[in-house]
Amino acid sequence: MQQPMPIVKQASVMVIGGAEDKVHGRQILTTFFQRSGGTEATIGIIPCASREPAIIGDRYRTIFADMGTKQIEVLDIRDRSEGDDARWLERLAHCTGIFLTGGDQLRLCSLMADTNLMHTIRVHAQLGKIALAGTSAGAAVMGEKMIAGGGSGESPSRALVDLSDGLGIIPEILVDQHFHNRNRMARLMSAVAACPDRLGIGIDEDTCALFEADGTFQVIGKGTITIVDPQMLAHTNYTEVEPNAPLSIHNLQVHVLCPGDRFNFRDRTLITS
Repeated sequence: MQQPMPIVKQASVMVIGGAEDKVHGRQILTTFFQRSGGTEATIGIIPCASREPAIIGDRYRTIFADMGTKQIEVLDIRDRSEGDDARWLERLAHCTGIFLTGGDQLRLCSLMADTNLMHTIRVHAQLGKIALAGTSAGAAVMGEKMIAGGGSGESPSRALVDLSDGLGIIPEILVDQHFHNRNRMARLMSAVAACPDRLGIGIDEDTCALFEADGTFQVIGKGTITIVDPQMLAHTNYTEVEPNAPLSIHNLQVHVLCPGDRFNFRDRTLITS
């Protein structure tokens, strides 16, 4: 059972839509590096979502080393039992930033969910003791519920999206990544129809929602973030139709945010000042 969410004092959680710039400006990765403590940071990389964790871990190690990070730990977890291993918990104790790479979100959750390591990461992130970033699959797991898979480019339907339990870093949100790049608007709408108590957030590639402790996030990167808010949902036939039948979803609110825009995800309002 997931531990209760602690009271947040301060936090910096970066939810990245995937394919972030790793070569040129590196705006998103540089922001994570700075939020983790800059040259004084100890960054932990968790590549277990990937089928090639050693290659992915080394790639990010090189990137953060080039930025000047003095200490980098690759927590190369291959078996679920390692999530309770004292050696990884000891290494985590020194980390000021944790980076969850892309890959398969189901694989990431199967290895990390309900382990001591993940519980510690979640609590440290929520209390502002570490900066936490996740890209692609590492972004999908941020909510209490997650989009585990599904189709794209079709009308909303129950069959268009597969839902599963996420890692609960920011429980209120439901994240889809590579959003406009892979035409996933209908998928996110279908997910929100299934979970109308969650805020849908679709994040484009090389784009990041930078969450702060005050209940707001800011858009950084090069693309947009689409908010699908079911707070005023008037009707959906989600529970009444066959899986492949089209969904009726009435009175959704949709916002498209560009870099620099800020949004209060608890009040569900755009911050204009």
